[in-house]
Amino acid sequence: MKTEYDLSKIKSRKNPYAAKLKKSVTMRLSEDVIGYFKQMAEEAGAPYQSLINLYLRDCVAYHRKIDITWQETP
Repeated sequence: MKTEYDLSKIKSRKNPYAAKLKKSVTMRLSEDVIGYFKQMAEEAGAPYQSLINLYLRDCVAYHRKIDITWQETP
């Protein structure tokens, strides 16, 4: 095995999986929401962040929309 390699002649190419990579974001979630997903994660044997991602991916796949209507107080 060489101690040094000459990489100057190697051609670069784009990562074919770059479009599928995850992006790190910061979100503020309620403790009960996190607890819910952590409990499900423990039962499923998967990281809770992955479960949250799967749930949101399902929302995207099926174009789920949230109905936010504010009730007027009497």
